[in-house]
Amino acid sequence: MQISSLLHFALLLLFPLHLPWTVADNSTALYFNTSFADGPYIAKPDCQSKCGDLTVPYPFGIGIKANCSVNPFFDINCNSSFNPPKAFLGKHEVLGISETKVLIRNKLASLCYIDNNTPEVNDFDTDFSGTPFSFSNQNKLSLVGCNHISLMSKGSELDTYTSSCVAVCSKPQELSNGSCSGIGCCQASIPKGLQYINISVLSLNVLSSEYNFNPCGYSFLAEQNSYIFSVSDISDSSFINKTKETLPLVIDWAIANRTCNDSSEIICQGESVCVDSGTTLGGYRCNCSRGYGGNPYLSPGCQDINECEFNPCHPKAICINLPGSFNCSCPPNYLGDGHLPSCSRLNAFDFSIKNYLVLPVEILLTGLPIGAGLFILLAVSFWLYKDLRKRRVKQLKQSIFKRNGGLLLQQHMSAHDLVLGKMRLFTSKELEKATDRFNESRILGRGGQGTVYKGMLSDGRIIAVKKSKQVDENRLEEFINEVVILSQINHRNVVKLLGCCLETEVPLLVYEFIPNGTLYDLIHDDSNGFPFSWDLRLRIAAEIANALAYLHYATSIPIYHRDMKSNNILLDEKYRAKLSDFGISRSVAIDQTHLTTKVQGTFGYLDPEYFQTSQFTEKSDVYSFGVVLVELLTGQKPISTSVTEEEKSLATRFLTTMEGNRLQTILDSQIIEQGYTEEHVIVANLARRCLNLTGRRRPTIREVALELESIRPRENPSFIESNTQDISFTGTDSFQFPEDCSSWTQNVGFES
Repeated sequence: MQISSLLHFALLLLFPLHLPWTVADNSTALYFNTSFADGPYIAKPDCQSKCGDLTVPYPFGIGIKANCSVNPFFDINCNSSFNPPKAFLGKHEVLGISETKVLIRNKLASLCYIDNNTPEVNDFDTDFSGTPFSFSNQNKLSLVGCNHISLMSKGSELDTYTSSCVAVCSKPQELSNGSCSGIGCCQASIPKGLQYINISVLSLNVLSSEYNFNPCGYSFLAEQNSYIFSVSDISDSSFINKTKETLPLVIDWAIANRTCNDSSEIICQGESVCVDSGTTLGGYRCNCSRGYGGNPYLSPGCQDINECEFNPCHPKAICINLPGSFNCSCPPNYLGDGHLPSCSRLNAFDFSIKNYLVLPVEILLTGLPIGAGLFILLAVSFWLYKDLRKRRVKQLKQSIFKRNGGLLLQQHMSAHDLVLGKMRLFTSKELEKATDRFNESRILGRGGQGTVYKGMLSDGRIIAVKKSKQVDENRLEEFINEVVILSQINHRNVVKLLGCCLETEVPLLVYEFIPNGTLYDLIHDDSNGFPFSWDLRLRIAAEIANALAYLHYATSIPIYHRDMKSNNILLDEKYRAKLSDFGISRSVAIDQTHLTTKVQGTFGYLDPEYFQTSQFTEKSDVYSFGVVLVELLTGQKPISTSVTEEEKSLATRFLTTMEGNRLQTILDSQIIEQGYTEEHVIVANLARRCLNLTGRRRPTIREVALELESIRPRENPSFIESNTQDISFTGTDSFQFPEDCSSWTQNVGFES
């Protein structure tokens, strides 16, 4: 037998013959498509398809001529008084139209100081309510300025905030081209489906001398990644006009308010598919099917694309266009399926088809051992692959453990001479099983940086698993810091950390699950119908004061919380308060009086003295607690835009009311209905002392806790003694994050 025949037979076993007439698998075919504004069917017959340089495809239509658009909402007014003519959708100038988006000329909100005392304020207010248009979540809220805050509300009531960001700086040298992370420029995402927005710019009330180089703050919506910050933007008087010309606003659109299930009402034409808009507003759009292009809204609908014009096959292959697809095949004497990069010539052999179909018996007998050898080789290769993959998975988990701060956690524990105690290091398999592989139905809340899932361990305990969306060096420090801080705390009014997991793509924290939400929701959500009595308010205040006093005085190393707010106070099944979110907390030496750090916290709760000096003291926590105390007294939010500029801060309004001896005018109506007593005056005076602008004149949190305990009913006292570190957990307490679900989400951080 010739050696060439044996080699050729072995080649057949490894690479079956690809005959010229074999049809290629369509699943490997390349996909080509075109815009629905391409081709002969752009606008309806006898309807104008161009306004200046803008192409206007159906379902949009130019003018008020009957049936040129799908309905009056899609009428485009082409104003020929401009040169070239300009297109308008209602009062908005249209710059572009695509299958899913409309680009319109932008608007900006601004706040400018003509002199040191006179501000010029312009808000951005746009309403698409009742139309098939909404603001795309491809836009980002941008703010350019120094010591400004941009607030965006989603309703006519200005306290319905849906996005915000803060930009700060004190001198031009701090600014950097291309950086929009909070120094001179900041950006924030917006949710999908908004139809009404109001954007306003507020000042952070810094020294007026800074306006010499920073007279204005600007805020606007624009497509993400379209705006690149330039240092000159801070003082550029033409910034508004330049932005309007170069950064369009992205608007989503959909047909009617029906869904694709309403088949009798759908106008999608032949060879197209219906796609729901994906928002709570309803509506649908039409897309051409795979391999077809054109306008899916106009008869005859989408037309077949000749993919062979795009050279999708190997240069040696034969391309045949098919309806909605195409086929590639290699010519005779070539091996492959015809697609790139296949089709290789068989130069070593010269066999006809008969050589493959009629084989001598001896060739078959010789080929069997070769086939068996190949099978054994493949089996061994598969086993080696599985073993190698198992090793790589193990190495990957070790690498992820290090990346997620495993070594940093060990260093912290060693440096502070700490032990993990009862805190567990969970495996990824345990938490996947507990949360049903992080099923959407298990989500307790979402935030800008993470999600919290409800789970059940194998021993029946209910847990809350905090999962970050992304990992970066700064967030990793906060994560490890929260683990270290909580591992030292053992108090009934501080949320209990059960453990963490460091071998997943993002680090996970596991807490007890608490069923009754946050103090913020209890105070400000009128829909819950819960009778919020004065005794309960007083008990919650005393419990949180005790927890803070424990952190300041009873732990082996004093701890400053640094983000004291009602959103970080959780309520268990008996409405007992639990202090949570220690991501930016810090331990301090016993003889240390303050921390000098970059300013971090939440607007409305931030200590003014800390904001000015960047020095955080134990009295800074006292100030923030004072704001929470005022929330309990008044039932009002820390920041409101429904009042004058000077009274946006709840703390400012409260102090003004106290100075005027008008406490009853600001108390919560539920408290007034229960009866105005001397206790309310005592607590209000205590809150006023906590809010003193000079830190050294504020009481310590231990004094605050003792005073609150002195006016509470004696049948259920709390304790503030230094031996509170001996308090231990009993039972299976629970924990639930607020909807922002992460200490990494709602905080604003900026350099002093």
